[in-house]
Amino acid sequence: MAGIATIKLSQSPSIRPSSASFSSNPSLKGLKHSVALPRRTRFSKIYALSSNDIKVGTSLEVDGAPWKVLEFLHVKPGKGAAFVRTKMRNYVTGNTVEKTFRAGVSIPEANVVKETKQFTYKDGSVYVFMDLVTYEEFRLSEKEAGDNTKWLKEGMEVNLQFWNGKAIDLELPIIVKLTVVDTEPGIKGDSAQGSTKPATVDTGAIINVPLFINIGDNIMIDTRTGQYSSRS
Repeated sequence: MAGIATIKLSQSPSIRPSSASFSSNPSLKGLKHSVALPRRTRFSKIYALSSNDIKVGTSLEVDGAPWKVLEFLHVKPGKGAAFVRTKMRNYVTGNTVEKTFRAGVSIPEANVVKETKQFTYKDGSVYVFMDLVTYEEFRLSEKEAGDNTKWLKEGMEVNLQFWNGKAIDLELPIIVKLTVVDTEPGIKGDSAQGSTKPATVDTGAIINVPLFINIGDNIMIDTRTGQYSSRS
């Protein structure tokens, strides 16, 4: 009978208020939503990785600054310790340097966070992006945006990269659709393999396209290589 009494006590009204406290206590209303929506931190979280794990695209924190690995090479000399040779770009300044790390050494990983934003307009030499939920604006200089601007079109959604709460870089979709605004007249039926001509797209960039492409055609471009992919 004692066991039954214990079960009945767990259903006692004295315990019920705790389960309803989120709705009955005004100070706790909305707590569920505040937990469900994480905020971008303004302080970097430091995680360590081994130099053996370095690859293209890895974000490292070196001398208090965030760097992106552009190239890497694991070297095992006949004599001496193995090492990793890298080429890195500073997210903030845009400077590129070569740096060598001993194999197996621990390196802080920069907490670079990606968030989807929409490119809205260019204000002088600054590119302005907007959060489609909060309508908050974020800005990148031409130096911070780099060569990505060649394929950047108003209304395009991209991944902005944040470090310590500040937008520092952007990542384009792998394939973007742009419109040809200037090129020589296309030759109907000409599909000779490898034959190309220069064409200007609506972002101002110039690329090589097949001979049959005309002004007004929509084309797909691979932003990783900057090359024509197909006609849309």
